Amino acid sequence: MAGFRTVGEYCDYLFEEGGLKDEFQHVVDVATTNKTDFFRESSHFDFLSGKIIPPLFSSQRTIKLWSAASSNGAEAYTIAMVMAELARSYTGLRYAILGTDISSAMIESARKAIYPRAMLDPVPSALQQRYVMFDEGIGDSGRARIVPELRRKCGFQAMNLMDDSYPVDRDVDVIFVRNVLIYFEPEVQDAVVRRLWGHLRPGGHLILGHSESMIGTRIGLSQAASGVFRKDPR
Repeated sequence: MAGFRTVGEYCDYLFEEGGLKDEFQHVVDVATTNKTDFFRESSHFDFLSGKIIPPLFSSQRTIKLWSAASSNGAEAYTIAMVMAELARSYTGLRYAILGTDISSAMIESARKAIYPRAMLDPVPSALQQRYVMFDEGIGDSGRARIVPELRRKCGFQAMNLMDDSYPVDRDVDVIFVRNVLIYFEPEVQDAVVRRLWGHLRPGGHLILGHSESMIGTRIGLSQAASGVFRKDPR
Protein backbone atom coordinates (compact mmCIF):
# COMPACT_ATOMS: atom_id res chain seq x y z
CA MET A 1 0.00 0.00 0.00
CA ALA A 2 2.88 2.36 -0.74
CA GLY A 3 1.71 5.97 -0.92
CA PHE A 4 -1.41 5.42 1.18
CA ARG A 5 -1.62 6.44 4.83
CA THR A 6 -4.45 4.09 5.78
CA VAL A 7 -6.23 0.97 4.56
CA GLY A 8 -9.27 3.17 3.97
CA GLU A 9 -7.35 5.38 1.54
CA TYR A 10 -6.15 2.31 -0.33
CA CYS A 11 -9.69 0.93 -0.59
CA ASP A 12 -10.97 4.31 -1.82
CA TYR A 13 -8.29 4.22 -4.54
CA LEU A 14 -9.23 0.70 -5.61
CA PHE A 15 -12.80 1.73 -6.21
CA GLU A 16 -11.93 4.83 -8.20
CA GLU A 17 -12.24 4.57 -11.98
CA GLY A 18 -9.23 2.62 -13.21
CA GLY A 19 -7.87 2.05 -9.74
CA LEU A 20 -8.66 -1.64 -9.45
CA LYS A 21 -7.43 -2.31 -12.98
CA ASP A 22 -4.12 -0.54 -12.33
CA GLU A 23 -3.55 -2.21 -8.98
CA PHE A 24 -4.79 -5.70 -9.83
CA GLN A 25 -1.55 -6.95 -11.36
CA HIS A 26 0.48 -5.66 -8.42
CA VAL A 27 -1.79 -7.51 -6.00
CA VAL A 28 -1.51 -10.66 -8.12
CA ASP A 29 2.29 -10.48 -8.21
CA VAL A 30 2.47 -10.11 -4.43
CA ALA A 31 -0.22 -12.58 -3.43
CA THR A 32 0.15 -15.55 -5.79
CA THR A 33 2.04 -18.70 -4.86
CA ASN A 34 5.04 -19.20 -7.15
CA LYS A 35 6.52 -22.41 -5.79
CA THR A 36 8.20 -24.24 -8.64
CA ASP A 37 11.28 -26.33 -9.39
CA PHE A 38 13.09 -27.88 -12.32
CA PHE A 39 12.09 -31.52 -12.81
CA ARG A 40 9.47 -31.32 -10.07
CA GLU A 41 7.55 -34.63 -9.89
CA SER A 42 10.08 -36.08 -12.31
CA SER A 43 8.02 -39.17 -13.16
CA HIS A 44 5.83 -36.94 -15.33
CA PHE A 45 8.82 -36.04 -17.48
CA ASP A 46 9.80 -39.70 -17.74
CA PHE A 47 6.28 -40.45 -18.95
CA LEU A 48 6.47 -37.53 -21.39
CA SER A 49 9.71 -38.73 -22.97
CA GLY A 50 9.00 -42.45 -22.79
CA LYS A 51 5.28 -42.76 -23.53
CA ILE A 52 3.68 -39.58 -24.83
CA ILE A 53 6.12 -38.18 -27.38
CA PRO A 54 7.54 -41.27 -29.17
CA PRO A 55 4.22 -42.14 -30.89
CA LEU A 56 4.19 -38.60 -32.30
CA PHE A 57 7.57 -38.86 -34.04
CA SER A 58 5.95 -39.87 -37.32
CA SER A 59 3.39 -37.06 -37.30
CA GLN A 60 5.64 -34.70 -39.30
CA ARG A 61 4.16 -31.67 -37.51
CA THR A 62 5.15 -29.35 -34.71
CA ILE A 63 4.36 -30.90 -31.33
CA LYS A 64 2.70 -28.34 -29.06
CA LEU A 65 3.21 -28.36 -25.30
CA TRP A 66 1.69 -25.93 -22.80
CA SER A 67 2.76 -25.17 -19.25
CA ALA A 68 -0.48 -23.58 -18.05
CA ALA A 69 0.76 -22.37 -14.65
CA SER A 70 4.37 -21.78 -15.55
CA SER A 71 5.39 -19.40 -12.76
CA ASN A 72 9.02 -18.37 -13.46
CA GLY A 73 9.40 -20.81 -16.35
CA ALA A 74 11.16 -23.70 -14.60
CA GLU A 75 8.52 -26.19 -15.74
CA ALA A 76 8.51 -24.92 -19.33
CA TYR A 77 12.30 -25.11 -19.57
CA THR A 78 12.28 -28.58 -18.04
CA ILE A 79 9.90 -29.62 -20.82
CA ALA A 80 12.24 -27.97 -23.32
CA MET A 81 15.21 -29.95 -22.00
CA VAL A 82 13.27 -33.21 -22.31
CA MET A 83 12.23 -32.39 -25.86
CA ALA A 84 15.73 -31.27 -26.83
CA GLU A 85 17.12 -34.58 -25.60
CA LEU A 86 14.59 -36.47 -27.71
CA ALA A 87 15.49 -34.31 -30.70
CA ARG A 88 19.11 -35.46 -30.38
CA SER A 89 17.97 -38.98 -31.27
CA TYR A 90 15.10 -38.17 -33.62
CA THR A 91 16.26 -35.77 -36.29
CA GLY A 92 13.54 -33.47 -37.53
CA LEU A 93 11.53 -33.45 -34.31
CA ARG A 94 9.79 -30.09 -34.13
CA TYR A 95 8.17 -28.68 -31.03
CA ALA A 96 6.95 -25.44 -29.48
CA ILE A 97 6.32 -24.71 -25.81
CA LEU A 98 3.94 -22.12 -24.37
CA GLY A 99 4.11 -20.97 -20.76
CA THR A 100 1.27 -18.97 -19.21
CA ASP A 101 0.82 -17.49 -15.76
CA ILE A 102 -1.42 -14.93 -14.08
CA SER A 103 1.58 -12.96 -12.81
CA SER A 104 3.22 -10.56 -15.26
CA ALA A 105 6.28 -10.47 -13.00
CA MET A 106 6.67 -14.25 -13.32
CA ILE A 107 6.21 -14.06 -17.09
CA GLU A 108 8.99 -11.48 -17.31
CA SER A 109 11.21 -13.67 -15.14
CA ALA A 110 10.49 -16.68 -17.36
CA ARG A 111 11.47 -14.76 -20.48
CA LYS A 112 14.79 -13.78 -18.92
CA ALA A 113 15.43 -17.42 -17.89
CA ILE A 114 17.94 -16.48 -15.20
CA TYR A 115 17.87 -18.55 -12.01
CA PRO A 116 19.82 -19.03 -8.78
CA ARG A 117 22.43 -21.74 -9.30
CA ALA A 118 20.96 -23.82 -6.50
CA MET A 119 17.63 -23.96 -8.32
CA LEU A 120 19.32 -25.88 -11.14
CA ASP A 121 20.51 -28.64 -8.79
CA PRO A 122 17.67 -31.05 -9.76
CA VAL A 123 18.75 -30.86 -13.42
CA PRO A 124 20.97 -33.86 -14.31
CA SER A 125 24.59 -32.83 -14.80
CA ALA A 126 24.64 -33.85 -18.47
CA LEU A 127 21.65 -31.61 -19.15
CA GLN A 128 23.21 -28.76 -17.20
CA GLN A 129 26.26 -28.98 -19.44
CA ARG A 130 24.14 -28.80 -22.58
CA TYR A 131 21.35 -26.43 -21.64
CA VAL A 132 22.55 -24.13 -18.84
CA MET A 133 25.04 -21.25 -19.01
CA PHE A 134 26.94 -20.55 -15.81
CA ASP A 135 28.41 -17.04 -15.37
CA GLU A 136 28.36 -16.31 -19.12
CA GLY A 137 26.97 -12.85 -19.75
CA ILE A 138 25.11 -12.79 -16.44
CA GLY A 139 27.60 -10.94 -14.27
CA ASP A 140 26.59 -12.87 -11.17
CA SER A 141 28.40 -16.04 -10.13
CA GLY A 142 25.40 -17.08 -8.06
CA ARG A 143 23.08 -17.33 -11.03
CA ALA A 144 22.73 -19.28 -14.27
CA ARG A 145 20.76 -18.91 -17.50
CA ILE A 146 19.01 -21.29 -19.87
CA VAL A 147 20.74 -21.47 -23.27
CA PRO A 148 19.33 -19.40 -26.17
CA GLU A 149 18.35 -22.51 -28.17
CA LEU A 150 15.82 -23.50 -25.51
CA ARG A 151 14.68 -19.95 -24.85
CA ARG A 152 13.73 -19.70 -28.51
CA LYS A 153 11.55 -22.80 -28.15
CA CYS A 154 9.52 -21.28 -25.30
CA GLY A 155 7.03 -18.43 -25.53
CA PHE A 156 5.39 -16.87 -22.48
CA GLN A 157 2.25 -14.82 -22.00
CA ALA A 158 0.08 -13.66 -19.11
CA MET A 159 -3.20 -15.55 -18.72
CA ASN A 160 -5.68 -16.24 -15.93
CA LEU A 161 -6.93 -19.82 -15.58
CA MET A 162 -10.08 -18.39 -14.00
CA ASP A 163 -11.07 -16.71 -17.28
CA ASP A 164 -13.99 -18.19 -19.21
CA SER A 165 -11.84 -18.79 -22.30
CA TYR A 166 -8.14 -18.99 -23.11
CA PRO A 167 -6.26 -17.37 -26.05
CA VAL A 168 -4.50 -20.63 -26.87
CA ASP A 169 -4.64 -23.08 -29.80
CA ARG A 170 -7.11 -25.94 -29.55
CA ASP A 171 -4.74 -28.57 -30.92
CA VAL A 172 -2.21 -28.82 -28.09
CA ASP A 173 -0.57 -32.22 -27.61
CA VAL A 174 0.34 -31.95 -23.92
CA ILE A 175 -0.87 -29.57 -21.21
CA PHE A 176 0.84 -29.37 -17.82
CA VAL A 177 -1.23 -27.73 -15.06
CA ARG A 178 0.33 -29.03 -11.88
CA ASN A 179 0.05 -28.00 -8.25
CA VAL A 180 -2.17 -24.99 -8.84
CA LEU A 181 -5.67 -26.49 -8.89
CA ILE A 182 -5.32 -27.45 -5.22
CA TYR A 183 -5.78 -23.77 -4.39
CA PHE A 184 -9.20 -23.65 -6.10
CA GLU A 185 -12.63 -24.72 -4.89
CA PRO A 186 -13.77 -28.11 -6.32
CA GLU A 187 -16.27 -26.59 -8.75
CA VAL A 188 -13.61 -24.21 -10.06
CA GLN A 189 -11.12 -27.07 -10.40
CA ASP A 190 -13.60 -28.99 -12.54
CA ALA A 191 -14.36 -25.96 -14.72
CA VAL A 192 -10.67 -25.21 -15.34
CA VAL A 193 -9.89 -28.83 -16.24
CA ARG A 194 -12.83 -28.95 -18.66
CA ARG A 195 -11.67 -25.75 -20.35
CA LEU A 196 -8.12 -27.06 -20.67
CA TRP A 197 -9.50 -30.35 -22.02
CA GLY A 198 -11.06 -28.35 -24.84
CA HIS A 199 -7.62 -27.15 -25.94
CA LEU A 200 -6.20 -30.66 -26.34
CA ARG A 201 -6.14 -32.37 -29.71
CA PRO A 202 -7.74 -35.84 -29.78
CA GLY A 203 -5.32 -38.24 -28.11
CA GLY A 204 -3.58 -35.40 -26.27
CA HIS A 205 -2.54 -35.56 -22.62
CA LEU A 206 -3.35 -33.41 -19.60
CA ILE A 207 -0.89 -33.65 -16.70
CA LEU A 208 -1.96 -32.66 -13.19
CA GLY A 209 0.04 -32.70 -9.95
CA HIS A 210 0.19 -36.05 -8.16
CA SER A 211 -1.99 -34.64 -5.37
CA GLU A 212 -4.55 -33.47 -7.93
CA SER A 213 -5.22 -36.79 -9.69
CA MET A 214 -8.63 -37.08 -8.07
CA ILE A 215 -9.81 -34.03 -10.01
CA GLY A 216 -9.39 -35.82 -13.33
CA THR A 217 -11.02 -39.02 -12.15
CA ARG A 218 -13.87 -37.04 -10.60
CA ILE A 219 -15.00 -35.73 -13.98
CA GLY A 220 -14.46 -39.01 -15.80
CA LEU A 221 -11.23 -38.46 -17.71
CA SER A 222 -9.24 -41.44 -18.97
CA GLN A 223 -6.22 -41.93 -16.69
CA ALA A 224 -2.93 -43.06 -18.25
CA ALA A 225 -0.68 -42.73 -15.18
CA SER A 226 -0.60 -40.93 -11.85
CA GLY A 227 -1.75 -37.41 -12.64
CA VAL A 228 -1.76 -38.08 -16.41
CA PHE A 229 -5.00 -38.13 -18.41
CA ARG A 230 -5.52 -38.85 -22.11
CA LYS A 231 -8.21 -37.38 -24.33
CA ASP A 232 -10.23 -39.80 -26.45
CA PRO A 233 -8.33 -40.07 -29.77
CA ARG A 234 -11.51 -40.28 -31.82
